[in-house]
Amino acid sequence: MAEMRKPIPVEEAINRIWKRRITGEIEHVSIRDCDNRRLAEDIVAKHPVPPFPKSPYDGFAFRSADTIEASRNNPVTFKVVEHIGAGQVPEKILHKGEATRIMTGAKIPDGADCVAMFEICQTYEEDNQSFMSIKRTMDSGQNIIGEGSEVAEGEELIEKGTIINPGIKAVLATFGYSQVKVAKKPVIGVIATGTELLDVGEELQPGKIRNSNAYMIESQIIRAGADYKYFGKLEDKFDSSYDMINEILNEVDILITTGGVSVGDFDLMPAIYEKLGADVLFNKVAMRPGSVTTVATNGEKILYGLSGNPSACYVGFELFVRPIVQHYLHNSHAFQRRVKAILGDDFPKPNPFTRFVRCYLLYENSRLYAKLAGIDKSNVVTSLAHTSGLMVLPGGTRGFKAGDEADVLLLDDQQGQPEFKTI
Repeated sequence: MAEMRKPIPVEEAINRIWKRRITGEIEHVSIRDCDNRRLAEDIVAKHPVPPFPKSPYDGFAFRSADTIEASRNNPVTFKVVEHIGAGQVPEKILHKGEATRIMTGAKIPDGADCVAMFEICQTYEEDNQSFMSIKRTMDSGQNIIGEGSEVAEGEELIEKGTIINPGIKAVLATFGYSQVKVAKKPVIGVIATGTELLDVGEELQPGKIRNSNAYMIESQIIRAGADYKYFGKLEDKFDSSYDMINEILNEVDILITTGGVSVGDFDLMPAIYEKLGADVLFNKVAMRPGSVTTVATNGEKILYGLSGNPSACYVGFELFVRPIVQHYLHNSHAFQRRVKAILGDDFPKPNPFTRFVRCYLLYENSRLYAKLAGIDKSNVVTSLAHTSGLMVLPGGTRGFKAGDEADVLLLDDQQGQPEFKTI
């Protein structure tokens, strides 16, 4: 198995994983605890909004027909029969020549079909009775917010899979969703392989490097909306590594290992997959960086063997792990959104494979530009700090120049798209 290293196109690799995708379970959480979770049901209006006709102003409600003869020289007078505020229910039905003093948000009384603001009305008291007059005509429906004018009962408001933000939370509260159905987060196990790895708090030693991949992957997992468990580092010993991974698979939905997927003397993951009886979907992809990315399945669980090089590991997660997580979370737009941008820098490096180049985006003169985030080598870490997108540069070219147009995958975008479009 270790020698079978025939690269497959990126689209084919994604399709092979996509066929093994599963939709995650549903759980109920309190509306107070639902922020940044993905909805596991469509949200529909349980009642019209507003649920009754109401006034947008402080003023008087009455029959518009009573103002037909009103003019500057002929004011029409109304007897004020009731005074209602927001939250109160009118008790009186208005008849000819009657008006209700009404506050903003209050229900329109039966019989009334318009509201006049205080500013255009004159009021006075006579014999312990309130009156108001108006010197203009009013139209039926004027200054009335109709029942269901914002939302009709049964209308679909928010699609399943949407991330809950403050505005969506307001909608949930409006329609009485005290308990919210959300997608249960998958648990992703993370293991770093390699005896050369030091933890972040350790001093550098000859031949050693600090373990950046584990912390990077954990952050990518959080950004994708999942939970993680870090199981530490594996030494370059087959038996102990196999035993650890075999046990870990009982605790996670997805397992990610970083490093150890090449064909060197100490790259153990291919042999571990073989002993597990895992179905290897592919072990080389026609892409840069991350060509040695390996993906296998063990039952319903997906095992990702990502490159030990930081940038290759990063790209592998975004292309192959994130969409599976998004689908698990009931998101119908599981893939990164792709936009067109103008290259802001030359990229003369030729390559037979598709390249995913770290970049950041900026607008200049109403045009979207993609600028290189830094040195574009798979072992480079620092460029990742400035990366907000991945330029997709087709293989079989002799490089690109500033001013050329390229597709860019957006990494921080929540909109997504329903499929990974071919280049």
